[in-house]
Amino acid sequence: MSTTPSEPGGMRGPGMGGMTPGMWGGARMPIPGNAEFAVYFLIEVIFAIIWIAAESVNTHDWVWFSTILTAFYILSRGIAKASRVLEQ
Repeated sequence: MSTTPSEPGGMRGPGMGGMTPGMWGGARMPIPGNAEFAVYFLIEVIFAIIWIAAESVNTHDWVWFSTILTAFYILSRGIAKASRVLEQ
């Protein structure tokens, strides 16, 4: 069994908590949301404002545009996740 060599003087740097540099304690938590979702939400808000303000856009058109946008968003997320499968 091998031991890790200590720094000169036998002390580690402050704040390291006995862990070697580069190691983090605990699991990494995912960050909620992403930039694509923010853009998606912004476009949905813009669609809603246009739907409310313009008389030429009815409910059917608004739902149709939102459905197409949602389908493309889900497709883009699927492609992004599929491209990272072999990285791990």
